[in-house]
Amino acid sequence: MGEVAEFRPQGHELLYVAIADHITARIDAGELKPGARLAPERDLAVEYGVAYLTVRRAMVELRERGRILTVHGKGTFVAPDQPRQTPDPRRSP
Repeated sequence: MGEVAEFRPQGHELLYVAIADHITARIDAGELKPGARLAPERDLAVEYGVAYLTVRRAMVELRERGRILTVHGKGTFVAPDQPRQTPDPRRSP
């Protein structure tokens, strides 16, 4: 389990994608474990020094990637590890 670098977006990348990538790196490094509850979006906006709507868009990106789950009234959680599927040799792509 590695340590995740400090959040430093590059000038050419979209800020919400940079935040989603950083949170993904935190998940991959084991800093955020499956089932862990993420901080509220407004708190993440303060932590990352961005507008609330930027974090909200990053959360949409992470949901689309399958990295987080949001349960209405409960919060946002790191998605469980997805089992890696091995290709079925009887099926062609």
